[in-house]
Amino acid sequence: MGLRTAVIGLVALASLAGCGGYTASGPNGGNGAGGYVGGGGGGGAGGGGGPIGSVTVGDNGAIAFTSAHNGSSNPAVDTVAIGGTVTWTWTSTQRMAHSVQSLGSPTFASSAIMSGDGQTYSVTFTTPGTYQYDCAVHGTAMSGRVVVR
Repeated sequence: MGLRTAVIGLVALASLAGCGGYTASGPNGGNGAGGYVGGGGGGGAGGGGGPIGSVTVGDNGAIAFTSAHNGSSNPAVDTVAIGGTVTWTWTSTQRMAHSVQSLGSPTFASSAIMSGDGQTYSVTFTTPGTYQYDCAVHGTAMSGRVVVR
């Protein structure tokens, strides 16, 4: 009976490990939204380990968007559930200006061009689709996409 209980416990733990979520906070731009993010992980390279829907902007002066969740960069790729929020955070930008600029269709509200560490911009995605973005300052050298399912 002990082995059966252990196996059931491990299966339950493994199924919970795939769940994720967080509440965005800080000065949000655009639609001012913050909220719960559910759903699966993002695509791209592996290993960031941060929250789903969290993207670093210009880490250590880099011209890059990097997913804090899975480590993908240029393009940073994140997958969120319908109603999920993505928050971009300017980190160690070395005073370099960046923005989040929506491209193509579907579209979302783009951010202003900002510089300075700690700036944030958040968007809540309510319609499924693949949303492409880049930086208005650096163009396609700095890119990403959000997949909403």
